[in-house]
Amino acid sequence: MMELADSSLNDDSQWNFDDVDVEDPEEVRVIFCALDSFSQYSKITHLNCTHLRRQAFYALPQAHWQMLAQPPFSYLDVLDRVDAAIETNAELARNIVKFGLQSFGFAESAPGEQLTVPEEWSGISKPNDTDKARSTVRQFYRDWSAEGAVERDACYGPIYSALDAEKTTHGKQSMEILVPGAGLGRLVFELCRMGHLVEGNEISYHQLLASSYILNHTETAGQHTIYPWIHSFSNHRNRDNQFRSYKIPDIHPQTTLTESRIAEQVVGSMQMIAADFLCQYGDDEHIDTYDAVAAVFFLDTAPNLIRYLEVIRSCLKPGGILINVGPLLWHWENHVPGHNGYDGDGDYDESKSQGIGDPGSFELTDDEVVELVKRMGFRIEKRESGLRAPYVQDDQSMLQTVYNASYWIARKTETWSDISPESQSL
Repeated sequence: MMELADSSLNDDSQWNFDDVDVEDPEEVRVIFCALDSFSQYSKITHLNCTHLRRQAFYALPQAHWQMLAQPPFSYLDVLDRVDAAIETNAELARNIVKFGLQSFGFAESAPGEQLTVPEEWSGISKPNDTDKARSTVRQFYRDWSAEGAVERDACYGPIYSALDAEKTTHGKQSMEILVPGAGLGRLVFELCRMGHLVEGNEISYHQLLASSYILNHTETAGQHTIYPWIHSFSNHRNRDNQFRSYKIPDIHPQTTLTESRIAEQVVGSMQMIAADFLCQYGDDEHIDTYDAVAAVFFLDTAPNLIRYLEVIRSCLKPGGILINVGPLLWHWENHVPGHNGYDGDGDYDESKSQGIGDPGSFELTDDEVVELVKRMGFRIEKRESGLRAPYVQDDQSMLQTVYNASYWIARKTETWSDISPESQSL
């Protein structure tokens, strides 16, 4: 479990990795898989995006590749431009590695020195790790570029509205909020900025390393330029679209919070916990702790949604709310967790829980999810379907994939049985 310290109340406090058990070999291995995948971003991406394409290009009949090498195609020049864009993205990836190594205490560097993954850990990352590094670089477009505000508004806007209504109804200036699956930390940051006491939870070290860098170590707004659309050559209307770039972060987090305090605006607090959601929040210590749980693109990460809802209900205060925004892209549909020696007979020993690694999984429809929520001790107070929610979507692409997400608010009831099915007709 990793706890990142409060970074909003004091200028010298940062999200840090002090509580990570760097003496645990397995934990260290997972951390270095993430660090190495960012370190390998440049090499792997050059290989997949340009090197193999050059080989395929020169395998064409000579007359064909000579034609394509000339304007208006200039295909070899295009590959050179992609190489340059990869290096621009790699600058961000290398900084994530540098400050990640420093944060974990694995290395120290002099000013201007470029830290690299130690030789004994170099190359440890697997294809799945490098895929995550690439997708994380792209995700900065969604969470930390000005242009990504369209996507953030679609998913975070309903969260803000629900919490504002809850504050007004109960006369609260701030609330204690849990954000599971916090990703790159933008929602946690914005809720803190609005005056709430926010705790994010994330299991992915790719996301944790990247969010820590953007929140703690960037020096100015717009410090980095990213090219999120260069990894694919498909469905581009023209080359200019493929090479569109974006400045990140769109705001400098520490400066923004400082300016809010100077303006005498109420600023809350934030922390990030690195752990399996079920293992971290299913204990007695977290019973009746939070006024709200903000679940954005999170519930479909559950192999067993009942376990998620049990833990969410337990950690909510009496009358607390679960706000859900997201699709149902069930993450475990084609990767069914193993039985781990349990055959389904008798009672399962929760004291030996492996969190999302527990045996069993299932997938429900949106209507069935809502019915399950009702049966798990919640009252549905609002429900909307078909919320258009793009996710790291190139709006100029010839292929548009946009989720029609579900949005609902469920309030924790006093007991699991105090709401009749007839009264839950939403």
